[in-house]
Amino acid sequence: MSNTPTGIHHLTAIAGAPQANVDFYAGLLGLRLVKKTVNFDDPSAYHLYYGDETGTPGSIVTFFYWPGHEARGRVGAGQSTAIVFSAPAASLGFWQERLQRHGVAVARHTRFGEEVVAFADPDGIRVEIVAVADDSRVGWRAHLDIPAVHALRGMHMAELTVRAAAPTETLLTGTMDYRLVKREGNRARFEAASGGGSGHYIDVIADASAAAGIGGTGTVHHIAWSVPDDATELVMQNRLHASGYNVSDVRDRNYFHSIYYRERGGILFEIATATPGFLVDEPVASLGAALKLPAQFERARSQLENILPPLQPARRYV
Repeated sequence: MSNTPTGIHHLTAIAGAPQANVDFYAGLLGLRLVKKTVNFDDPSAYHLYYGDETGTPGSIVTFFYWPGHEARGRVGAGQSTAIVFSAPAASLGFWQERLQRHGVAVARHTRFGEEVVAFADPDGIRVEIVAVADDSRVGWRAHLDIPAVHALRGMHMAELTVRAAAPTETLLTGTMDYRLVKREGNRARFEAASGGGSGHYIDVIADASAAAGIGGTGTVHHIAWSVPDDATELVMQNRLHASGYNVSDVRDRNYFHSIYYRERGGILFEIATATPGFLVDEPVASLGAALKLPAQFERARSQLENILPPLQPARRYV
């Protein structure tokens, strides 16, 4: 099947404190803050984007932050349940030492033959770094305290937890044209039809006993899949409608165009275009430096700047 998602575009979670979020993801993990903007559906919330030098699809993790909103969520079924990065094969020792040196508890384990370092971010979201030998992406190589040879490459896979796997797997292997590549216990790994390895995997965990996830701080809000252009997105919109999914209209997010739907296990999916990208309103050299607002909110800039707490450059972890 052609005209289907090529892999992960981005993952979006909910943070409790934006400065701690910047310090952790940009300072400690060495991702680049490529865009500082607002939730286009609710501009009272920050929307922070992290990724490689230019925010390439598949490298991007993003966070919402609502001032005064302190309701914690519950991680469980019907959610994406981890943020999983790829790193060079020989880098796990570097990352384990760096994290532990700065007070982050880590655990090591193996999954699908891959070595994994697991830990939690400041909001308790599970984060993993996986050693991957054949990931040709380079990540962001300009971080002051992280040698380029150890830079995180981008997302490794998307982890989906559901009570019953069959409906989710049917969507993946049918309308979305992913293929099953391996199973291990209650976890199954799927890869985009176009291949590509790291950044193109989806892991589905079947856990009939899992409590239902509740959205809020410390949870993943949604996961987005990448398509190359608007035409492909419209093809997917029609296919999803034909398969009985309630799909949104196309939303202009300035940096990509998106449609949204909820898969049968309850997880919010987005399909986002790879274009136009994050350079439409900032040059590479100053990505993420200024608060960027979509045109419809520019008239409220002063009000929004009063609502949103100021952000400082990421803390140095030396």
